[in-house]
Amino acid sequence: MNIFETLESEVRGYCRSWPEVFDRATDATLYSESGKKYVDFFAGAGSLNYGHNNKLLKQQLIDYISSDRITHGLDMHTVAKREFLETFQELILKPRELDYKVQFPGPTGTNAVESALKLARKVTGREAIVSFTNGFHGMTLGSLAVSGDAKKRAGAGVPLVHSTPMPYDNFFGGQVEDFIFLEKLLTDGGSGLNKPAAVILETLQGEGGIKPARYEWIKGLTELCKKHNILVIVDDVQMGCGRTGPFFSFEPAGITPDIVCLSKSIGGYGLPMALTLIRRDLDVWSPGEHNGTFRGNNPAFVTATAALRNYWSDDTLQKDVERKGERVGAVLSGLAEAGTGLTTRGRGLARGLVFEEHSLAQKVASTAFEAGLLVETCGPNDEVVKLMPPLTISDADLEEGLKIFSGAVTQCTRN
Repeated sequence: MNIFETLESEVRGYCRSWPEVFDRATDATLYSESGKKYVDFFAGAGSLNYGHNNKLLKQQLIDYISSDRITHGLDMHTVAKREFLETFQELILKPRELDYKVQFPGPTGTNAVESALKLARKVTGREAIVSFTNGFHGMTLGSLAVSGDAKKRAGAGVPLVHSTPMPYDNFFGGQVEDFIFLEKLLTDGGSGLNKPAAVILETLQGEGGIKPARYEWIKGLTELCKKHNILVIVDDVQMGCGRTGPFFSFEPAGITPDIVCLSKSIGGYGLPMALTLIRRDLDVWSPGEHNGTFRGNNPAFVTATAALRNYWSDDTLQKDVERKGERVGAVLSGLAEAGTGLTTRGRGLARGLVFEEHSLAQKVASTAFEAGLLVETCGPNDEVVKLMPPLTISDADLEEGLKIFSGAVTQCTRN
C-alpha cells in the first residue's frame, strides 16, 4: 500500500473505503492480489452494467486490437464508428421512434453534460439552467453548477453561476407538487427568474440517494417546459443502458427529451465513451465548435456495438433486470420491516437502503466489505447504501451478495 499513500494524490476516494489491492475480475466478482473474492454490487459506479471482462464483449475487443485496427480516431470516419452508429440506430433509436443526432463529446459523463448545456444555451440564446435539489451531473465547472452536492460544489473554487435549483420530486414530502413552484416563477413577472434555456434532471437520482421521480412528475415537468419553450435535458449517464430496466430510464414516463446524456455503460466494457443525443432540429453546432481529443475511442465503439447486439436485440435483459430488481427490493423491504429507522427505494437494479441514523450506512458498507461485498454510500448525508450490481449478475452471485448485505445490516443495527 505504501506507493499509493506516498505517491498518489490525497484526492483518492474509493480506495479509502475499500483498503485492498485488486488484481482480477470476472462477471460480478473481483479478486484481491491475495486471492480474496468480493461480490460486486458497485459495478464501476454504473460503468459495468455487463460485468467485468464480459466474455461476449472481450473477444470482440481482442480481435479488433490484434488486427491493428484504429484505436485513436478523433472524429474521423472509421469502420468501428460506422458499425456502432448503424447498430445504435437499428436497435435503440428506431424501435423507440427517437429521431436524435448523435454527438461524441468526449469520453466521460461530464463531457456529455457540458456539451448539452452549451448547446441549449446556443439554441435558445439564454444563459440560465434549471437543475434540481440533490442532483449530480459531473465534476467539471458547468456540471458542478447544476449539481446539488455542497461538498463537491465547494471544490470548484469559483462561483458556480447561471443555474437555479428547484425542488426535485417529493422534496416537500408529498405535500405539494414540487414543480408548481417553478411554474409560478415562470409566470410571475416579479419572480426575478431569468427564463431558462433548459432544465436538466435525472429521472432517478443516483449520487443524490437513489431517489426515483414519479413518472407523472416527470411528464408534468416536461409538459410545463414545452409550454414555456424550455428544453429538457435528461442525464442518463448512470441510470441509462438498462440500469432501471428499459434502455433509457425515461421510457416509462412516456416523454421524449430534447437532449439525452449517456456515458458509463454505453461503452459496454468499461471503456471511456459518452454520447449526447440531440433532437435533430437542435443540432446547430458549427464544425469543431465542441470537440475533444478522445471522443473517437474506437475500442469502445467495438465493445459498445457488441453490447447492443448481444443484449438489446430483444427485451430479454430488460425483463431480467426487472425480475432481479424485484428480488433485491423484496430483500431490502424485509430488512426495513425488521429494523428501526430503515426505508428502501429505487427501481430496477438501482436500489438503496436508507438509514435514519446516517452513520449506520457507512458502518454497514464497511462491514459488508470485510465480509466480501462491495457497496457504496450516497445521498446528501451518505445515509443511503446503494446496491447496483451488474445487470448480467447470475442469480447465485446475486443471492450471495444479498446474504452478505443482509448479514451486515443485521449486525450493525443490532449492535
